[in-house]
Amino acid sequence: MPLPSRLGLLRDPDFGRLFAATALGQLGDRVIFLALPLVAIVALDADEFQVGLLTAMTTAGSLLVGLPAGAWVDRMRKRSVLIGTDLARAVVLVTVPVAWWAGLLTIWWLYAVALVHGVLTVFFDVAYVSYLPHLVGRDNLVEGNSKLSAIRSVTSISGPGVAGPLVGWVGAPATLLVSVAGMAMSGLLAISIRKREPGSQQRELKPGGQPRLWRDIKEGLRFVLKYPALRAIMLSDAIFNLFLVMYQTMLLVFLERELGLDSSAIGLILSGMGCGALLGALLATRVARRVGQGRVIWLASLVTCPLTALMPLSRPGWSVCVAAVGLASLSLGGVVRVVTQSSFQQALTPDHLLGRVSATARFVSWGGIPLGGLLGGASGSAFGATATLWIGAAGMTASVLPNVLSPLRTMRRLPVGSELDPVT
Repeated sequence: MPLPSRLGLLRDPDFGRLFAATALGQLGDRVIFLALPLVAIVALDADEFQVGLLTAMTTAGSLLVGLPAGAWVDRMRKRSVLIGTDLARAVVLVTVPVAWWAGLLTIWWLYAVALVHGVLTVFFDVAYVSYLPHLVGRDNLVEGNSKLSAIRSVTSISGPGVAGPLVGWVGAPATLLVSVAGMAMSGLLAISIRKREPGSQQRELKPGGQPRLWRDIKEGLRFVLKYPALRAIMLSDAIFNLFLVMYQTMLLVFLERELGLDSSAIGLILSGMGCGALLGALLATRVARRVGQGRVIWLASLVTCPLTALMPLSRPGWSVCVAAVGLASLSLGGVVRVVTQSSFQQALTPDHLLGRVSATARFVSWGGIPLGGLLGGASGSAFGATATLWIGAAGMTASVLPNVLSPLRTMRRLPVGSELDPVT
């Protein structure tokens, strides 16, 4: 295949800038995923419940501003939101190493940073998903999502691989400076994107009507809830994410305290998950075409989620490597599923509702994540990290049920527009 054909959307300068910004921002995000909990575990000697609460604070933004974020973003230019939130997140994160060097860092400081960073991330993610259809057009959404997922997966490999040794060399607080640099550079790259969006639609409040914000939120909710396939996808994601976060909350504790692995070895395991995600991004379009777009959404989870049970079975030695392969498989299946269902959601949604529908889906799908962090911490304190991993693995496997019991079970191709019958 000629090189221009393989490059596809990467030949477009603006998409190339978004692609590079995604790489840098995701690198920063992956470093945070490893370094921030290790600041609590290693630098502050936090217990299991405190680690779980930190996870909850990281994701609490989805509950606090998840629904109104979509209505607000729909009124703003998405590119401006991407730039502002990236630069603001960099400023918030830099306070952690500064506080550490000044001798002021506490677990409460980490909670505050995690909460503010999480709220900003909600706005960033809603704008990011809503911006792509404007940038590449609806006919190119699967290719665009696949390429962006691929670069996110590459940085999921390199991020922990960089962060693990750095934590060992300079400490977890200083390692966060890599995240600061990545997000700042991502924001600066987004400034260079030249393509402008059409102006957002502003609707006036009619006399005696509801406040416009709540009316906009209800419009997004009604659109999502009237489609059985979208309802099933969101419910399945909500269950999966709750138990995934329970699992992830105790994963680092299990690896560091029960298996005795150092930060470099933990980084390698997380990089292996990134390898699985990269493979999933490269195969997503092909697998969806062969298996069927509807069926791959539930089959990907059914095949890969049970493999997470290999980790609580592992002991120091070769069995950890086998368990790491199971985690990589989970990432592979997750990316195949997310690329397919995200492209479906974007193609189905009218332009003026993109922000609200994205925020509604995120609110429902991610709403249980803070609870998952708290439950993971509480379960780890009560029953231990190993038992919590077992609970998480079982819950992730059970999350396939809403999709299996929906019309997705037999769909080869996901219908869009007038082909999809809404159920009110």
